[in-house]
Amino acid sequence: MIDAYEDPGTPDSRGSARYLLWLVRQQWRRCAVGALLGSSWTTLMALSPYLMSRAIDDGLEPGDQAVLAGWAAGILAAGTFSAWLSIMRHRTMTRVRMDANFRTVKVVIGQAVRLGAALPRQVGAGEVVTIGVGDVSTIAQSLTFVGPGVGAIVSYGVVAGLLLSVSPTLAAVILLGVPVVALLVGPLLGRLQGVESSYRERQGVLTARIGDLSGGLRVLNGLGGKGLFADAFRRDSRRLQEQGYRVGAVSSWIQALGVGLPTLFLALVTWLAARLAAQGDISIGELVSVYGYVAVLIVPVAFFIECGFQISRALVAAGRVVRFLRLEPDHTDTGADSGGCLDAPVSPAALHDPESGVHAVPGRLTALTGARPADAAVVVDRLGRFVPSAVTWGGVRLDGMSLAEVRARILVADNEADLFAGTLRELVCGRRESTDEAIARAVRAAVAEDIVLGLPDGLGSAIDAQGRNLSGGQRQRVRLVRALLADPEVLLAVEPTSALDAHTEAAVADRLRAERGDRMDRTTVVASTSPLLLDRADTVYYLVDGKTAAVGSHQRLLAEEPGYRALVARDADETDEEEELAGIADIEESVR
Repeated sequence: MIDAYEDPGTPDSRGSARYLLWLVRQQWRRCAVGALLGSSWTTLMALSPYLMSRAIDDGLEPGDQAVLAGWAAGILAAGTFSAWLSIMRHRTMTRVRMDANFRTVKVVIGQAVRLGAALPRQVGAGEVVTIGVGDVSTIAQSLTFVGPGVGAIVSYGVVAGLLLSVSPTLAAVILLGVPVVALLVGPLLGRLQGVESSYRERQGVLTARIGDLSGGLRVLNGLGGKGLFADAFRRDSRRLQEQGYRVGAVSSWIQALGVGLPTLFLALVTWLAARLAAQGDISIGELVSVYGYVAVLIVPVAFFIECGFQISRALVAAGRVVRFLRLEPDHTDTGADSGGCLDAPVSPAALHDPESGVHAVPGRLTALTGARPADAAVVVDRLGRFVPSAVTWGGVRLDGMSLAEVRARILVADNEADLFAGTLRELVCGRRESTDEAIARAVRAAVAEDIVLGLPDGLGSAIDAQGRNLSGGQRQRVRLVRALLADPEVLLAVEPTSALDAHTEAAVADRLRAERGDRMDRTTVVASTSPLLLDRADTVYYLVDGKTAAVGSHQRLLAEEPGYRALVARDADETDEEEELAGIADIEESVR
């Protein structure tokens, strides 16, 4: 089975069926053993009726006790060996399914890491969750076909051959039975793929909505919109339920036919055998063997239908995985795979975005603002090389440099960046080892001393995933601590103080400037509409429709730019209200 740290290989993403075949090829030896064990197990099941017929015809009917005992011992040995084969087959196929499960999980996680910041822009969280929760197990379950599925085919042929020695008529009925079953069940399998695909798509959308609602529940409460969104979710949930009923209806017919058709089909074989025995065309022992063959054939015929059902569902699930694996990072990658063909500047240099006109130089605190915060966020994405752009760093195209070096030297600190579960120290340090002095300095710069002092074990206190045991303002300051502790050469911060009250925001603005604003070896850009933060910036870029409309100090823009003045005045009027809401939110968080 695949090791947790083993390379899962390069998946075949050209189609659903090709992906399933790739999973088989990656463990072909184990699959071959499973097919051998499955074939041996089902063949022994088919041989048992033959041994019984010989015991009756050669031992019981003539009254030869020695021959009867010999055949009885053969039946016992075959049954014992068949039980051992069944155990080994089950163990082997469990390993096959687990390998397929873990291998798919690893390639999906690897693709998610490869997409990086492009992941949330290209696929919803619900889609990834649905793949991890449902599709992976569906794909793994379908690989049962390589064991019992192959065994069912082999045993079916063996039984047909044995029946040929008894009666060509019975053998012909057996051989024609599976095509008839396939004709009856095939259309249902095709319909199942259609309804299940639609169901999975809707399920992914609803799962993503659950995540969005849970993340923004407090905001909805504050706006009084919780009831409205709850009603919309109920409607979508009912639609998904109705779609699930349609999937269940088709699935129930397939499973019912999987039990009913083999029974009817084999009842026909039994009736024909009884007529042949009554006419004297076959012996009593052969009649008993036919009854045994009929009982044995129920297993492979049921397997045929079950495997068709599982593969049909797996093709839908594999299709979702393949679509996810085909996604590509949306940044230009001229330097990502080749190691970079252009050299990054060896010393701190200016970042320039020709599309917006923003020019960020080392040693100065640069601020981006505009009536639409998304405009400033897009500029930050370009400066951080998260979207294709013509940004230059020290006069050299940023997209031509090594992506690894860009990520190591330029840090985009988003105000909604993920917070992983662990201690507070692990959360802010990440993969780097940091001294207590460095952590204390970053904590002070982010005005987060009260967070450390308020937790029971300080930096050793456990923090829930996404910081759920912290308030919104605390989470924002913890993110800022993490960014400052990394001490990147270029820091691009998006709304670092939006959830803070005015007093704390002013302190953060002062300390952020003191920490990075006057260092000639550091470039700092913040995207914000806060007048407190803009007032501490050396240079403010006022953006309109993503372009620089005015540039200068905060005071100069207030005096000369009416649009900027209106924006800052509106934000100032909202400061008291935001402070009050932040205080209420902190109280709710502490109560919760």
